[in-house]
Amino acid sequence: MYAEIGHFALILAWLTALAQAVLPMVGAVRGDTALMAFGRSAAQVQAILIIFAFGLLMACFGLADFSVELVAEHAALNQPLAYRLAATWGNHEGSMLLWVLILALFGAGIGRFGDNLPPSLQARVLSIQAMISVAFLAFSLFTSNPFSRLSPAPLDGAELNPLLQDPGLVFHPPLLYLGYVGFSVTFSFAVAALLEGRADAAWARWMRPWVLAAWIPLTCGIALGSFWAYYELGWGGWWFWDPVENASLMPWLLGTALLHSAIVTEKRQALAGWTILLAILAFSLSLIGTFLVRSGILTSVHAFAVDPERGVFILAMIIGSTGTALGLFAWRAPLLKSGALFSGVSREAGLTLNNLFLMAVTAVVFLGTFYPVIMEAVSPADKISVGPPYYNLVFVPLSVPLLLLVTVGPMLAWKRDGLGRVGAKLKWPLLATLALAAGLVALFGLAKTVAALGLALGFWLILGGALVLARRWQGAAGLSLRLVRTTPAAVFGMALAHAGLGVTVAGISTMSGFAESKILVMREGETAALATMKVTLDRVGEAQGPNYQAFQAHFTVREKSLFGADSVRNLDSERRFFPVSRNQTTEAGIGTSLLGNSYIAIGDQQNGPRGPGLVVRIYHHPLVGWIWFGGLMMAMGGAASLADRRFRIGAPLRAPARSAGPLLAPAE
Repeated sequence: MYAEIGHFALILAWLTALAQAVLPMVGAVRGDTALMAFGRSAAQVQAILIIFAFGLLMACFGLADFSVELVAEHAALNQPLAYRLAATWGNHEGSMLLWVLILALFGAGIGRFGDNLPPSLQARVLSIQAMISVAFLAFSLFTSNPFSRLSPAPLDGAELNPLLQDPGLVFHPPLLYLGYVGFSVTFSFAVAALLEGRADAAWARWMRPWVLAAWIPLTCGIALGSFWAYYELGWGGWWFWDPVENASLMPWLLGTALLHSAIVTEKRQALAGWTILLAILAFSLSLIGTFLVRSGILTSVHAFAVDPERGVFILAMIIGSTGTALGLFAWRAPLLKSGALFSGVSREAGLTLNNLFLMAVTAVVFLGTFYPVIMEAVSPADKISVGPPYYNLVFVPLSVPLLLLVTVGPMLAWKRDGLGRVGAKLKWPLLATLALAAGLVALFGLAKTVAALGLALGFWLILGGALVLARRWQGAAGLSLRLVRTTPAAVFGMALAHAGLGVTVAGISTMSGFAESKILVMREGETAALATMKVTLDRVGEAQGPNYQAFQAHFTVREKSLFGADSVRNLDSERRFFPVSRNQTTEAGIGTSLLGNSYIAIGDQQNGPRGPGLVVRIYHHPLVGWIWFGGLMMAMGGAASLADRRFRIGAPLRAPARSAGPLLAPAE
């Protein structure tokens, strides 16, 4: 009965969402407080119903109820319980239910924590959120029902994809979905502002915590996905410019632009129209990512293998939501002029330029992702792939000035500044960065110039984060403890996020420029040298897992240390075979340290120059861990900003509207 009850709960949630989509909007138009308050109650009820349905689906997986078609296709009796439960969202139907669950939770959050919002604005936001829920619940109910029954029920299931039987599945998709779906709230705020004809400082203050609430988990999800691919796929890389990887990167880039643009709107009541446009586009790119994964138009290790008809449904939702919002924007945005002026040398100008570069790099990724799809649609016989050479040629040059601006922006004054004053603030950090760049080029040679400059750029960003705090804490007599104590959490968050970006850039530059690898055939007892490592194959043998059989190789890795005695690590690398699904996976042996990783993956047994042996791929990855640690620092910086007490004590009072009234005025 779990499946039937869960299905019925989803139907009730859909009907609740329909009522929530209509009645609060009518209440906002009529000025009816009862109808506007209904939106808050409906959002809570909708969330409870979807939580109940999701819990029942998870129970079906936990109990191995193979009469539910989804369970039979993605779970097996010998599958570890943690992965059987995580399989709830390790498929198309279950992941869509997770999507609508998170969507409902965000809607309930607006109802629960939006007491400082004007009732009409809150009602409109909740109504627009419900419209999105109506579409996705309809998609789940009518094309992707997770509770479909299977008769007769098999005795065992087909097992979850072995690549997904990993702790990454437990955390990576929920984090990404929190980011994707979180931008639905900013989309709703943007459309509500257009309907009301107002996008002022108070509106930006109300919206900015929701931008952070989406940006933080999306940052974590992208970093975790990169780390998961690094250790699970056995390729020894951290980013592959896969179309579905790009699908998560694009909304993150625009979300970053939106976060900075919202600050300008809040502080100076400028760029309001631009902020609204970014909010619309960020959510649209989140929907496009959903389309890419589920449409069947591309081949990716991340994509769900589903029929194209489902993709058409999602494409219709993208066209409907984005088209309507952009049409409304074209009509109403010209009325949202704030009149706030700023000079060409000011923080507003710096953040605007930052936004333009973020838009440019997003466009580069969008073009690289969709150009092969468009060309294949125009000429099916032509198969075109866009890979790292394109992104290295176009994405990287656009990213460099963007990263330089990250440190310059916080040094600029609001409204008006002078080049001389800015130069004085940045003189010593700039000289230190240039000296480091020259020293690294001299140390590593001209062949490693790009990597050396990337390292110096990472240092520039880290120094910029520290400089924000140093200038904040500088009193008349030096360091002021009072200024330290009174520093807002958002300032700490900005400094930490910018420094984290620098750590990531340093890791990427070092990994790209100094990584080394070797592929060879080894026999037991043999030793191979690479970089500062000596790798010995000690033994090979069989191992048994809970639902797989493994061929395992044990290695001893000795590595020279900068601090005295050499380090010794024991690493195991495996090739796993899953009898139920008849699939194989590679589990790399990875030794981590502050300065880099040793990475070993094994292949098949082959004949080498000295007889039969094992194919071994050895990698030396300097500073690769900095890539993900920097991502964690950025997310922590976002969390610190979200914890700023100014978001909890409410937004400033709204000034009387000057230029644009509501699309439909409340009835007298």
